[in-house]
Amino acid sequence: MAEKTLARRIGVVVVSLILLLLTAWAVLALSFDVRVAWLRIPCVAVYLLALAVVLVAAKRFWNRVLGCVLCFLVVLGWWLSLKPSNDGDWQPDVSRLAYGKVNGDHVTIYDTRSCDYRAEFDYTCAWPTREVDMSQIRSMDLFVDYWGSPWIAHTILSFDLGNHQHIAFSIEARKVAGQSYSAVRGFFRQFTLISTVSDERDVVRLRTNYRQDENLYLFHTTATPAFARSLFLDYIHFTNYLHDHPQWYNALTSNCTTEIFMLKTMRSLPRNWTILLNGKGAAEQYREGNLAGDGLPFDELMKRAYINPAAKAADKDLEFSEKIRENRPGFHATGD
Repeated sequence: MAEKTLARRIGVVVVSLILLLLTAWAVLALSFDVRVAWLRIPCVAVYLLALAVVLVAAKRFWNRVLGCVLCFLVVLGWWLSLKPSNDGDWQPDVSRLAYGKVNGDHVTIYDTRSCDYRAEFDYTCAWPTREVDMSQIRSMDLFVDYWGSPWIAHTILSFDLGNHQHIAFSIEARKVAGQSYSAVRGFFRQFTLISTVSDERDVVRLRTNYRQDENLYLFHTTATPAFARSLFLDYIHFTNYLHDHPQWYNALTSNCTTEIFMLKTMRSLPRNWTILLNGKGAAEQYREGNLAGDGLPFDELMKRAYINPAAKAADKDLEFSEKIRENRPGFHATGD
């Protein structure tokens, strides 16, 4: 009998904690995602009042649980009904969406980004059209950008087009004018996704040379040319999809790394927990043989993959991409 009583009490505690988490999520969703700013506090107040009525009126524990869950489901239904849009007063660096046209091995990419930075928020952007011969793609490289926790990072993939040319894809949160990224807001419907297609002197140098407290690491992958070409085409299709079908960014489920593993070519790779905690992804990919490292222990490879000093030294050098690859493990095989 005592065991049943203890189990019942534990069950009540667990269910209560779950309800507390659902309530916290609903309150934050109403606080962030109600589109009319002055209605946010009243909506939160109405929601909390409804919960209070349920807790007072319902006499049985499970009736209270049911009432709280129903209140949560009302908020969840509203939240899921919010639709993303490509219309907005976007920040200048994300004001255009790239897209590509494929003709056999030839791809024309429109509105790629090439910003000339004077400071992080002081820049002039050009939007050149780039021509890519996919038959010339030789390999691809991985950039991992840390800005705080070692568990979370931003990932960028860059494709070697030959002749010292590279093109990088960075899947990011698209921000409107005056908006800044927030990890907490990233769990809600505050940002849409953008696939930024850029030269490395933009998307990489921004993070190494102009942003504060960001640390970038560069790894050469062991992908075959065929795999790299297939993934490049997947990126073009995904970029085109976002151009025509806006999609919400989510810090947990729809971000710079999860979207990569949703691409057709990547589905053949094993899934593991580092897709969500992507700061540990490079170590796992090295263990699986997907990153080149000349047999070095990963800790040593990580030290030698750090590119901030080299990127700052190269800065506006037209050979920026070659400079940041010099003497990096694994790159000797590519001829860079």
